[in-house]
Formats: sequence, structure tokens, C-alpha cells
Amino acid sequence: MASAARSASRAFLRSGSSVRPAARNARFALPAHGVRVAARRGYASESGQTKSSSSTAWGIGFVLAAAGGTYYYLNSEATPKGPFVPTKEDYQKVYDEIATKLANETDYDDGSYGPVLVRLAWHASGTYDKETGTGGSNGATMRFAPRHARDFLEPIKAKFPWITYSDLWTLAGAAAIQELGGPTIPWRPGREDKDVAACTPDGRLPDASKDQRHIRDVFGRMGFDDREMVALCGAHALGRAHTDRSGFEGPWDFSPTVFTNEFFRLLVEEKWNQRKWNGPTQFTDKTTSTLMMLPTDIALVKDRSFKQHVERYAKDSDAFFKEFSDAFVKLLELGVPFQSKPEDRFVFKTSE
Repeated sequence: MASAARSASRAFLRSGSSVRPAARNARFALPAHGVRVAARRGYASESGQTKSSSSTAWGIGFVLAAAGGTYYYLNSEATPKGPFVPTKEDYQKVYDEIATKLANETDYDDGSYGPVLVRLAWHASGTYDKETGTGGSNGATMRFAPRHARDFLEPIKAKFPWITYSDLWTLAGAAAIQELGGPTIPWRPGREDKDVAACTPDGRLPDASKDQRHIRDVFGRMGFDDREMVALCGAHALGRAHTDRSGFEGPWDFSPTVFTNEFFRLLVEEKWNQRKWNGPTQFTDKTTSTLMMLPTDIALVKDRSFKQHVERYAKDSDAFFKEFSDAFVKLLELGVPFQSKPEDRFVFKTSE
């Protein structure tokens, strides 16, 4: 049934239809995404200390696992003549396992773990610094207290022990985008897992309470231009914010488990008022008071350069899909010493 619903959602979205409800119940509208404020993350410091015992245990696990290139995995049909070298077909099997698990396990938030898998891949990659060459998805050193996405992927890691955590996390993010009706995300393996010594200091990911200058500081550090910055912010089409993680609360649009350009359309067409509540500054829509935007979201329409891309994506879903895919692929590959070429990226088949 989940697969059928997903297929119906894709068909609806790609037909060009746009339904704007006059009002929605807040519970129905809530999406599945935890925006992180930098001060609330549990990253390891430069000295190698983590902010929680669970983070330390996780880091030790990386050392013990030593997954990836140094892990020799022989399948049942192979002879013990050398290391197992996975092919595209092997990675497609991992993709299929992720897709099946997404379809079958619908007990998270609005019925899909997909949005938090996207956040896991995004945040694991978004620590990259082009000046120092540190951070990024290579190493899978990203830490934060909620483990929903990582726990979701553990059975898949156990079934395919040859894949590194850093490849698995990014592949899961790409799979989630595709399975939730988004664009194709070409992907290639080559990331190696590292221990806690490779963890980056706190403060490298976006702080949702800031303005456009902060957006440019964070994304510029990774090497993105204004167009790419806005495209990547479009990931807010998926999921919800949680008060127990980021302090923020609520959905960005009415279809939190389907990848669309609605985030941009709502930014442009809806009137946003500051929410009156006992929490951090955020904004709510005037029409239904069930949706929300963060200060960094509102900054996208306050800044002239950013706004031109917001308006373009609001009108042209195809342009958004194409440019988001390009930027997301770039994000997932920051700082990774690939042995393969960009033209060797895999394009995975989505589930039916």
C-alpha cells in the first residue's frame, strides 16, 4: 500500500497539478524533518572529545568496524582468492533494501523515514571546509543525539557489511530523494570510515536562527554559489522540525513525505507572520497557521540574489529538480578522494 501511495503521489506531482487547501489540521500537516541548531548538536570537538557517551561509543564503533576498503567480504558464491569488489548491481541491491524498508516501515512522523535519511546525508556532508579540506561525508564522522536515521540503516549495514557507513548514509539520502518522488540522484562509492579523531568542530552546519549572511558563510565555505545554496534549501520540502531536537516545530508544506517545489511556492505566495509562542523565532502561514518557516527560510526572499532563484523554482519544478540534483550530488561528494570518475556515477532504478 505504501508503494502504491508513493506511485500515486509521483503521478499526481508530475502531472503538474497543484492543490492548495484553504485550511488544514495542524496534525495532518506536520512534516518529517529535524532542523538542527548548531548549539544543540553532539559533534566531537577538535580534541577528539564528544558531547555524549553515546557519541563516544559510536566513534569507537567506527574504529572497531573499520568498514569499507579494509573489510574483506566474500559472498557465498565467491572463492577466497581476494577481497570482494562490489559492482553497480551490488549497490542496487543496497538501494532496493533501503527502498523496501522505507515502504514497509511507516511508523515515523508522517509515515516515512525518508526525510530523516535525507537530513542524515545532508548533515554528514555539510561539514566540509574547502580551505582545509576537512569534513564532508568521507569518514561518516557526523554526530548528533537523535539516532532515528542511523538506527533505521543498521539492519541494512548488517546485511551488506562490505559497504562503508559513509557510503551507506549518502546512498540512503539519494535513495530517499528518489523514492519520495524527487529527481534522480547519480551516486558513486568511494568513502572510507574514520574514527573520532577525524571529527570536525561544532558550528559548521547551518544555524536556522540566522540570516542570509550566515547562509552564505556556511555554504560558501563548502564552495557553493547563490543558486546552489537556494536549491539545497529546497530539501525543506521534506519533513518536519522537532522541538526536542532543534527547538523549532512544524511543517514547511502539506506534503512532507513527497519531494516537490512547494517550499518555494509557499515562500513566494503565502504571507508569513512571526509565530507567538514560547520558543525560538519562527514564522507561520496566515492562511492556515499550520505551516512554518525558519528565519533562514525567510532570509531567502529578503535577499535579492536569493529571491530570484526562489521565484524561478516556485514557477518551474523541472528547473528546481535538475539544479537540486546537481547541487545535492556535489554536496555528497565534497572532500571524498574518489578513485572513479564523475561519469562513472551510478543511476539507480526506483522501486515500482
